[in-house]
Amino acid sequence: MSSISGSPSPSESYQAAAQRASESKTYLGAFARSLDFDLDDFQREACRSLQEGRGVLVAAPTGAGKTIVGEFAIYLALERGLKAFYTTPIKALSNQKFSELASKYGAANVGLLTGDTTINGDAPVVVMTTEVLRNMLYADSETLGDLGFVVMDEVHYLADRFRGAVWEEVIIHLPSEVQVASLSATVSNAEEFGAWLDTVRGDTDVIVSEHRPVPLWQHVMVGREIVDLFAGDTTFDEIAPQATGAPETEVPDISEAAEVASEPSTTDRRNVHAKRSSAAKVQQAVTGPEFEVNPDLLAMARSESRMNMSGRFGHGGRSRRRQDRHRDERQQSEQRSPVRKASRPQVIESLRRQDLLPAITFIFSRAGCDAAVAQCAASGLWLTTEREQQFIAQRVDDASHEIPADDLDVLGFWGWRDGLVRGFAAHHAGMLPTFKEVVEKLFADGLVKAVFATETLALGVNMPARCVVLEKLEKFNGEAHVNITAGEYTQLTGRAGRRGIDVEGHAVVLWQPGTDPAAVAGLASRRTYPLNSSFRPTYNMSINLIAQFGRVRAREILESSFAQFQADRSVVGIARQVRGREESLAGYAKSMQCHLGDFTEYAKLRRELSDAENFAARDHQRARKSHVADSLARLIPGDVISILSGRLSGHAVVLEVDPNAREPRPSVLTSDNQLRRIGVHDLEGPVSPVTRIRIPKSFNAKVPKARRDLASSMRHAISEDAPHSRRNSRHEDFGLGARLPDQEKKITDLRRALRAHPCHGCSEREDHARWSERWWKLRKETDGLVRQIQSRTNTIAKTFDRVCDLLSAYGYLESNDAGHVTISVDGQRLRRIYGEKDLLISQSVRRGALNDLDAAELASLASTLVYQAKREDRGLRPKMPSVSLESAVDIVVREWSQLEDTEEHHRLPLTGEPELGLMWPMYKWAKGRHLQDVLSGTDLAAGDFVRWAKQVVDLLDQLAKIPQLDPRVARICREAIDLVRRGVVAYSTVA
Repeated sequence: MSSISGSPSPSESYQAAAQRASESKTYLGAFARSLDFDLDDFQREACRSLQEGRGVLVAAPTGAGKTIVGEFAIYLALERGLKAFYTTPIKALSNQKFSELASKYGAANVGLLTGDTTINGDAPVVVMTTEVLRNMLYADSETLGDLGFVVMDEVHYLADRFRGAVWEEVIIHLPSEVQVASLSATVSNAEEFGAWLDTVRGDTDVIVSEHRPVPLWQHVMVGREIVDLFAGDTTFDEIAPQATGAPETEVPDISEAAEVASEPSTTDRRNVHAKRSSAAKVQQAVTGPEFEVNPDLLAMARSESRMNMSGRFGHGGRSRRRQDRHRDERQQSEQRSPVRKASRPQVIESLRRQDLLPAITFIFSRAGCDAAVAQCAASGLWLTTEREQQFIAQRVDDASHEIPADDLDVLGFWGWRDGLVRGFAAHHAGMLPTFKEVVEKLFADGLVKAVFATETLALGVNMPARCVVLEKLEKFNGEAHVNITAGEYTQLTGRAGRRGIDVEGHAVVLWQPGTDPAAVAGLASRRTYPLNSSFRPTYNMSINLIAQFGRVRAREILESSFAQFQADRSVVGIARQVRGREESLAGYAKSMQCHLGDFTEYAKLRRELSDAENFAARDHQRARKSHVADSLARLIPGDVISILSGRLSGHAVVLEVDPNAREPRPSVLTSDNQLRRIGVHDLEGPVSPVTRIRIPKSFNAKVPKARRDLASSMRHAISEDAPHSRRNSRHEDFGLGARLPDQEKKITDLRRALRAHPCHGCSEREDHARWSERWWKLRKETDGLVRQIQSRTNTIAKTFDRVCDLLSAYGYLESNDAGHVTISVDGQRLRRIYGEKDLLISQSVRRGALNDLDAAELASLASTLVYQAKREDRGLRPKMPSVSLESAVDIVVREWSQLEDTEEHHRLPLTGEPELGLMWPMYKWAKGRHLQDVLSGTDLAAGDFVRWAKQVVDLLDQLAKIPQLDPRVARICREAIDLVRRGVVAYSTVA
């Protein structure tokens, strides 16, 4: 069953009303009466599916209210005396959902499990991260008893390449009697995902809603003025239906708008979110929405482009422009722009004047978010009343009173508090979790009016705003600055518009030099973001599956993954292409038939001859390049060479050579005093010196007079040695014009065979040859498609087989004479270790890396197995805090090196290298040092340290609970947990 919500027909509306009347005495009717708003059609349809015993996939925009479906699943569980689990991708969202459900159903009925937090875990309703549920399934936890419903919020996370596999594992392994309510952002292949859910879970209804309850308007802020992105009255929702093929909205009654059709229009933007005239909406509904970009924005972009071109080419010498271009090109571009960019405080002031607060400004940089708060404070900006300031100050002080006073300064508490009191704050992963929770609650209560956030805020935390601002449309992805995708744009701007509070939501992009309004419009109007699986078998997953089901059944289970489902579906399409091409190949073969002989054989000779000649030419080119490189490598400073052609033709003297360079590129001074580097591609053939000159020791290539004097000396030396120079001015050939004897013989034989073939004398030979070339090209393409089919078939199972082979090589799996696979003692330990470095952790334990460590040292070592340093932060190995820790790290690094070699041999993804950058901070913290001392000399933010410390605690807790672990090591693990879980790490505001 599948549906896409749109505007119902009169008959559909009547049927829906009758159905609601019949539902009044059902669970759904009672649930609907408990709400203070009416259910939307898609919500009611999804809830009805759950009530009738089916699973659901609900795909709807941010803010559409799909979590109501999850809450109905919880309601059904409580009414039927069953348990319900509510899973989320991140701990912050789990904490938030726990607070909401606890206030609705009572603290005794709701629990929380997030790895490092356990509250009322045996309650009938438990909120948890998805990883916790996965671990419970593998451990066959007793908590799973009487489980009736699982709500998988933000299920589109399964596309995450690091953690996405967890969602598929849970969906596959949940008992068949458990109903699953999957809640997703709008994706373009919801039907495909729903079809997979139907395959692995049984009856699953797919309910897709493209409708936003609060319309979203798109703008560009030019200076301090907010300008509509699209011409005419066009919202995001009115663009999307036509772009995606969803039903268009129902045309309103023209008579209803007749009264206002004559009202004067206004361009006053002081109240941007005022409702548009009904007459304009009538016209738009009749003629269809306008998709034109605002012509004023396009004209501004053209004007800016002309000014930039004029500024770059209209004045100044060529050498000066070349020197200045890289130094201040961006600054010049901003100066030439017709728009003076508004500062961050000015942006917030503009939004306040137009009644567009509260607002979230997305800045793709933690430092940028903190800087924005500091800039707003320095500008004297206040967004709060005196009463609000007092209330905020009280809330902040109450929330932070348990934080040690010594840590407040290093946490930036006073600047953070001052910003909150003024009504603005930052929100990013580098902040202390407590601080982020306070910001979220104050923003939700309408006390904080402006938040500067990184994109992590858009990943699930419920913080809707009236307006969302995007400073830029590009971000750093860890390797390069890239443009954000249409999906990311929609996810970020989806925060705009608070249901039940705002009439409209607004998305604002700040004008930057080089802004392309058409590109912004493309992001705002495109909804093509497929959900693609990132699933792959891990060591822990594989060994748990084998332990529960055996290797054969485990392989079958993995073949039921969404990743394999998508691969198989793509294979169906490719196979259809192969069949079509095979039919075309048969037609081509018929067209190239020759009455004189086998033209296929003749065509093969032609191809072999062409390949042989091309190979000989490439071989000649490689030999030429090698000889040229050798001749360049033999040059020394002072050699004068003659370059016969190209952009550097003339004489040049060699100034400098790099003997260690992979490809020689000596630095030379040309006869016209220019400094250049010459390489293989600058020469037609090998070169040799025509003469030599002495380069003075005092020569400085940066001094023009020194260059002129040396060039003069070169010309004088050439004129004195003119006969020798003429003798050596020609590039040496070194026999490069001749082919190798074997190559020449093969080419001669093929030409002879070609002339002797009967088809060579055919009058239609070239016509046949053209059909032959088409046949051959299509044959290569078809064979490539066949290889794709072979590579995609059973890809997950093949990876699983390679994982099993590696685990067997390490002794984690054992086989008896009958071929039955069992789990070894070491394998049983691996079953309880979850994480990206699961096998490395198990090997480190196996080799005794933990045996001689005290609690602080153990916490420090654990950090190397969870910490992920930024690429630029990876440096040399630090000095270890102790000899014991040095030895333990040696074991871990050695095991990782051996594991990496083994993974390469088995063609498996490589386990990440142990990161040592957190060892000293974690060791100091476990030793009881103050946070300021711990973070001193590092680039770690306090929030990052707390996050990594909690992951260290999580790993230590896993190790301590392994039955096969040495009792002494397990005791030290528990001691280490107590040492790390203190101060800001232990403190939590979860109620």
